[in-house]
Amino acid sequence: MALARRSDKDPDAFDLHSFLYRSSSPDSQGVPMMPQVPLDQRASCHFVSNFVLLPRQGWSRGYMEFLPTLLKSDTSAKHFRYAFEACALASLGNRSGPGQDFEEQAVGLYTKALSATFAALKDPATATQDSTLATVLLMGLYENMTARQLGTLAWGSHIEGAIEIAKARGRKQMRTKLGMQLFVAVRSQLIIHALSTGKAPAMGAEWWGEAVNNQHAATCQKLNLRAAEFRAEVNRLLGTLTRSPQNIEIILDLMRQCQLLDQELVNWFQTLPEEFQFETVAWEDNVPNGDYSKAEVFPGRVDAYQDWWIASVWNMARCARVVLSSLIVRCAAWVCSPVDYRTTPEYATAAKTCVDMFTDIIASVPFQLGWFTTRPHLLEKANIGSFVCGNEGALKGLLGYWLTWPLTVIHGQDFATDSQRAWAKGRLMFIGTQVGIKYAIMLAELKLRIPSMLIRKDGLMNSPYPESHNFVSILSAKTTANKGYKDSPVVHKATLRADSGSPSSSTGTNTRYTPPLAMRTSPPTTT
Repeated sequence: MALARRSDKDPDAFDLHSFLYRSSSPDSQGVPMMPQVPLDQRASCHFVSNFVLLPRQGWSRGYMEFLPTLLKSDTSAKHFRYAFEACALASLGNRSGPGQDFEEQAVGLYTKALSATFAALKDPATATQDSTLATVLLMGLYENMTARQLGTLAWGSHIEGAIEIAKARGRKQMRTKLGMQLFVAVRSQLIIHALSTGKAPAMGAEWWGEAVNNQHAATCQKLNLRAAEFRAEVNRLLGTLTRSPQNIEIILDLMRQCQLLDQELVNWFQTLPEEFQFETVAWEDNVPNGDYSKAEVFPGRVDAYQDWWIASVWNMARCARVVLSSLIVRCAAWVCSPVDYRTTPEYATAAKTCVDMFTDIIASVPFQLGWFTTRPHLLEKANIGSFVCGNEGALKGLLGYWLTWPLTVIHGQDFATDSQRAWAKGRLMFIGTQVGIKYAIMLAELKLRIPSMLIRKDGLMNSPYPESHNFVSILSAKTTANKGYKDSPVVHKATLRADSGSPSSSTGTNTRYTPPLAMRTSPPTTT
């Protein structure tokens, strides 16, 4: 049951009704709510109903559970309030009909949040507070909700900032429930950041292995972090080593380590308890008008899970296996050159693994994008987590947000079929235009093919993106590469070498993170 409905039983729970009767200004008195709900209150309810997920079961986990606690506090810092209100208006505006454009107001609040956060980070007393870390996470989410064209996404900068703050907070942040929730939120973003940029996780996988609410999910996250470490190491070595017998052994050893980690993920799949299991509840063959880009369901099975969060954990593990398969193929290609790497057994194994993972990810998407709204009888056995308010059956922004990474992985893989790629692109466009996660539109437009675009045996393969191993760098770049760009081995090694290092550790309570004040001071241009 949602927190708003159980606040009389739990003194620490968030009472949404009371929150909506309060003025959004910390200096003004609350007034009775009139029939016409003020915009800021409508936006707040819309945002928490779409992005604050509460677990129903002890083994499950929510998302952004820290927001109700911070919103309930009368002493919330102004930078947190600005960031929350910016996200709320952006979320409402993205899902509203014509004539309901709140973009300019949202950008204004976001700019205030950036400025206030910059000031908070300069003060040792506020730099590592819960509200400051929550603010940076919210600003990262704001970027994902609003960035629609290459060169406007500052998500990576904010996540790197959140990582710096979490490092500066140290182990003591795990002593409180709120601190634990924030740490887990940063870790989840760190995984996607590390895998999508090719940078090793700051502090290493072990440091981030604390805060275990669910042992099975924690194991999955740790395996993902190790996969990110291997990806960074592959980028570094393949960008610097010359081919010699000794170096070939180094790459073969790294390839074997990737294979062992992949086997650990297989073992993880096989040892999950009953509550983590999913069930095939339908089979669809129809593609309306033969247009895969518009189809809700890809031909084949449709799976249902016990919880939305469980589905996201499964897909995280599946993406890790796809990443590892690509790394193994890259290593095999480097070792066997000039022989065609597609003739190697590693390539055949990777192809089978990726096909299986794509099938499983695709079968999970309808469950998270509202397909069961008109088929509730298929979910009778599920005990799904609850959002803070709103219609539980409605299409939720968080679920689309969780799907952007798995769908992007499919969309950019060599091993996906043309129809799978078209369907994944269509779902990303749907998430960007209908669910309100605008950066999914950028992801849908990327023309990446992994691992072939990362295999530079002779420098003759065209590459529209000079840093194709770094998704975040591509999305954040101010300009795109010229058409017909051809990357030589020397240039490729230089870009990999420049991007292979991990962020250095911060010391004390100060962080090196500076909010990108100049990046988003006006509404982005619609593509």
